[in-house]
Amino acid sequence: MTYDPHNIFAKILRQEIPCNKVYEDEYVLAFHDIAPKASVHILVIPKGPYESFDAFTKAASTDEIVGFYQAVQKITEEKSIVSSGYRLLVNHGQNGGQEVPHFHLHIVGGEKLGPMIAK
Repeated sequence: MTYDPHNIFAKILRQEIPCNKVYEDEYVLAFHDIAPKASVHILVIPKGPYESFDAFTKAASTDEIVGFYQAVQKITEEKSIVSSGYRLLVNHGQNGGQEVPHFHLHIVGGEKLGPMIAK
């Protein structure tokens, strides 16, 4: 997988496409998923051009990695889902179901979630 600078998340980062922003700082942009699977479904993306989790963890700086995961924690607190529980999901590659070649993490919660993987 190669980073495509014309992917939808890159366009959102460049503000060519709008999003329903939840959180932003120097490392991440987080916004509501357009096809939510639960009452809380937020995508968190790094601002750098990382096509996958593997690329992000290999090439991002320590500050970017720490900042990314600290942002995820802040968002779960702001959405008041810490005590009730939530799921963090990262799809990687074709077999993992990754549809956009820009690393992103799904925060899903706000209600009782079903099985982790449906057969």
